[in-house]
Amino acid sequence: MGFDRLAEADLYPAKRRAHALSLFMLGLPIGNFLGSFVSGRVAAAYGWRMAFYIACLPGLLLAVLAMRVCDPPRGASESAPLAGRPHEGSPYWSVLKIPTIRWIIITGALSNFNMYAIPTFLAAYLSRYHSLNVKQASTLAAITFGLAGIPGLLLGGWAADRIAAVRSNGRLLLSSASLFFAAIFIFLAVNVPQGQLLLFGTFMGLGCLLSYPYYSGVYSTIHDIVPPSLRGTAMALYFFAMYLLGGSFGPVLTGKLSDYFARLAMAEAGASRLDEHFRAVGLHSAMYVIPLCSVLLAAVLLAASRTVSQDMGELQIWMSAPDTPPRPGQLRESEVP
Repeated sequence: MGFDRLAEADLYPAKRRAHALSLFMLGLPIGNFLGSFVSGRVAAAYGWRMAFYIACLPGLLLAVLAMRVCDPPRGASESAPLAGRPHEGSPYWSVLKIPTIRWIIITGALSNFNMYAIPTFLAAYLSRYHSLNVKQASTLAAITFGLAGIPGLLLGGWAADRIAAVRSNGRLLLSSASLFFAAIFIFLAVNVPQGQLLLFGTFMGLGCLLSYPYYSGVYSTIHDIVPPSLRGTAMALYFFAMYLLGGSFGPVLTGKLSDYFARLAMAEAGASRLDEHFRAVGLHSAMYVIPLCSVLLAAVLLAASRTVSQDMGELQIWMSAPDTPPRPGQLRESEVP
């Protein structure tokens, strides 16, 4: 997975990377749409196990095709001829001492918390809280989380490249603002009363749309601050936090919150049986963790935007000074021209 992002950086110059990455990342919302749309119909007709079997087939086919993809030279799109030269010292420490990378790694965990919690529980939320059947719930979930991401990525990549031409930290500022407004719309969606599906779909669709520009802005920024020979390590560390912390704990924590609030509602009602009504109340309360996480994500992106300009400057110095180059993260702010 990280190889694909590296290839984009090596094939496209810095000023076009956000747009190129947004085109590549279209596979995410399209896959989310097809996954929810097709699996919902398969599950309704043949059971949920059959949906898992069918989902394996595209991955196996793509794995065979991926073996034929060639790895482009590191730093091929950089203007400095020695940009792809090896970096001295520990690759992990060299990456982690870049201040912006540390912020970005945190954002990866927060982003994937939401991007795994939403598709895991959105169809169930529509079924329990808004009383839709499996086919209806999966269709609305596919539209709001899947299809809405396509314009989000395309517009986000286009805007990120243009704002980066004006401000060096523009991509992260754009991502931060986008996630802040995403939190507002998702909060409004969760607040929509039962049965008002058009209003829910509008708010949730806008919230998901505004969540996707994160990828265009953050992935391109990683390549702006990390030497080409270390970008594989940087993506590995980033994905480690993204999936181990965010992808794993997003569904688990949201599910535990749902169970907690369901039992709390049952206890407050004096009931002895956890029925669908209490499960709906519990999941509804748990869904508020998603806009909260989006606000935290926007704040961390804002913090990253305060260090990224210096880190970008240090990388340019390293790539253009082949004799006694400073390592990223070692220059003081006063030494950056």
